[in-house]
Amino acid sequence: MGKTIAICNQKGGVTKTTSCLNLGVGLAREGRKVLLVDADPQNDLTTALGWEADSLDHSLGSLMYLVTQDHKPAVHDVILHHEEGVDLIPSNLDLSSMESQLVNAMSREKVMDNVLKEVRNDYDYILIDCMPSLGMITINALTAADEVIIPVQAQYLPTKGMTHLMKSINMVRNHTNEDLKVTGIVMTLVDGRTNLAREVIDTIRSKYGMHIRIFDTQIPIAVKAAEASKAGMSIFAYDARSKPALAYEQLTKEVMRFVEREKQRNETAIIR
Repeated sequence: MGKTIAICNQKGGVTKTTSCLNLGVGLAREGRKVLLVDADPQNDLTTALGWEADSLDHSLGSLMYLVTQDHKPAVHDVILHHEEGVDLIPSNLDLSSMESQLVNAMSREKVMDNVLKEVRNDYDYILIDCMPSLGMITINALTAADEVIIPVQAQYLPTKGMTHLMKSINMVRNHTNEDLKVTGIVMTLVDGRTNLAREVIDTIRSKYGMHIRIFDTQIPIAVKAAEASKAGMSIFAYDARSKPALAYEQLTKEVMRFVEREKQRNETAIIR
């Protein structure tokens, strides 16, 4: 069984979707089998990979609906295959209605988990692109995940938002997923020339660095990353020599090093 990682921050504009896409493709380039899950009704990940969300008959929302009706979801029939080696469970407007429908659902926090358990053994990594809020869909994503990666924009002071996010993660640990871990914080949209970027990074390191890993890799601010998403491809396919491509390549190796080392350690402990 592979690792399921939620890419989560309740604030928008932190390159959460871009990071999910490029980390996923980066892992695929390293020979890992990767499933991306678009858990945002705005369907930015689906669009960034080149699909028209409104034209899709089935999506994460329809799969979750089947679970709420006590039906087994045919997850493999919904998965889309991208030419860069990643698979996708897409999102469309069906997911928008799930937030209210989940209120009356049995085991409402575990609906997404019940969808993903159908395919967990097929992938080395499942990456969930969370919506920019801490509602029921995001709680579902955190309940389904083994770990969380938190992208933080190095262009504003995020202390208050980070406090809310960590409270939500702790709430999930206490009630629906006691094994949930924070893999780390990745600084994004970094402009190393500005005092503000350095101040934000220093604030994050001083406040959270003792308890949460801060990835060494920093994702630089760059137009090319946004251009790649609009073109329906990763930054690696769009411009493999660009600064963001090199950064996401390095981030991929960092994530693999931490996640797979921990997995090996756990497997060794089980054998003993």
